[in-house]
Amino acid sequence: MIPKLEIFSQGEEIVTGQTVDTNAAWLSQQAVPLGFMVTRHTAVGDKLDDLVVLLREIASRAECCLCTGGLGPTSDDLTSEAVAKAFDLPLVFDPIAFEQIQQFFNQRQQPMPAANRKQAMLPKGAERLDNTLGTAPGFALWHQNCWLVFLPGVPSEMRQLFSEKVKPTLNQSFNLQPHTLVSIKTFGLGESLIQQRLEEITLPETVQLGFRASQHDVQTKLLFPPNFDSSARHALVTKLRNQLGEAVFAIDTTSEATGDLVTTLDQLMTRAGQTLAVVETISQGLLAGLCTGSVWLLESTYQQSLPRLLKKLGITESTENLSRLAQTIAFTTAEASGADYVLVQLYDGSFQALQDKTQATRLHTVLFTKGQCYCLEHTVVGIAKHKQHRAALLAVDMLRRYLQFGRL
Repeated sequence: MIPKLEIFSQGEEIVTGQTVDTNAAWLSQQAVPLGFMVTRHTAVGDKLDDLVVLLREIASRAECCLCTGGLGPTSDDLTSEAVAKAFDLPLVFDPIAFEQIQQFFNQRQQPMPAANRKQAMLPKGAERLDNTLGTAPGFALWHQNCWLVFLPGVPSEMRQLFSEKVKPTLNQSFNLQPHTLVSIKTFGLGESLIQQRLEEITLPETVQLGFRASQHDVQTKLLFPPNFDSSARHALVTKLRNQLGEAVFAIDTTSEATGDLVTTLDQLMTRAGQTLAVVETISQGLLAGLCTGSVWLLESTYQQSLPRLLKKLGITESTENLSRLAQTIAFTTAEASGADYVLVQLYDGSFQALQDKTQATRLHTVLFTKGQCYCLEHTVVGIAKHKQHRAALLAVDMLRRYLQFGRL
């Protein structure tokens, strides 16, 4: 039987939308591959009675609960008090936790506010989870047949405590049969088109298919049950990858994360030992910013207007044919920089039109290498920042495809 797990987020800032609850999403991503069935995400504000009711409900219906937030020193941090009231457990002073809190302030040469003593008050019988990054210790306890874990709301603190203290105990305390999650990462295909391409492939009933779209990529997610034959899994993933073609830039598994599109490009460029120069317009320096720290990026040029760009490069060619002009710019930049690859982007229309979210912008991107130019045209839409981001990623993906497949 698959154990049920609920995720509970505490804080008025969560329920009012002032803070996006990334903690719950991250914890689900950790729990599902371990073998848990995540049944609910619940958020409650800073109301003691609501917290008490929810804790009792979760303990009666789930085998495990992961709770984040409400462990701070202020009056609106009510998690410990709510646990004590819900399960009839007195709060007990923990001298080790108090010493750790004092040390946190001593290291920073700051006096400890009296309010922080509250964070050393833990429900009787709870296991303290030492927090090396902040002042709020986590804690865990069993109630009935449910193991409840309480973690700080600060994402960095929560993640470290979960990885170091909670995850090992989950594996020891529950009979988990790990699932295998495979994420096929693509760029350039929308969710609906991906689904359409995959319709002719019949998935086993035990395999769950899902999608996650963002500005950076679209991920096709396959969740395989325990003991699913590894060769059959590999064959199915390969079949889906082939169906999606060159849009696939990486594949993640439960045990191996590949990173984003820029990470893939960095690996390809580093492996090839080659260099890049970029000439940006729409992306306004973002393309170079995405490649920050990459030794293979030799230089980046950005000018707000095409006349300024041409003047800087000493080019007097007509601007009537932007694709041809982009090729000239690429050739000139390659000669001046000595880079193995040059990416150039130009666009139709004025800078003012680019800022207009109601106007689509036609983008011309050229890749120059080994004396040859490759040209692609795209239409970018939306607010200026969206156009900027899209243009940068389209250039990254253009070079990525050439490096992976030797063609465009």
